[in-house]
Parts: sequence; C-alpha cells; structure tokens
Amino acid sequence: MTGAALDMGRYAASVWPAYAASAAGFAWMIIDTLVRARRARRAVETLESDRRARDPKT
Repeated sequence: MTGAALDMGRYAASVWPAYAASAAGFAWMIIDTLVRARRARRAVETLESDRRARDPKT
C-alpha cells in the first residue's frame, strides 16, 4: 500500500520536486527563526549586562 501511495504516476516529476521545495522552505523558515531568536537573546543579554554595569542597584 505504501508503494502505491507514493507512486504519483505521470505527475511524479512535478509533485516530488514541489514537496522537496516545500520541505526546504519550511526548514529555512525554522532555521532562520532560531538564528534570529538567538541573536535577539544575545542582544538582550548585552543590553542587560550594560545596564547592570552602569546601575548595579537593579
């Protein structure tokens, strides 16, 4: 049954590359989101450490 479900017939030449492009797009969005979150976290940590250095009371 799995083989029949994966057989796209004459449309396979366009369906499988479309699936691959979609998967690559999702992967890129996930990786980009993680990279941007890491950068933002580092920026916040830098700003907080600078603030603590100027005003150690808080």
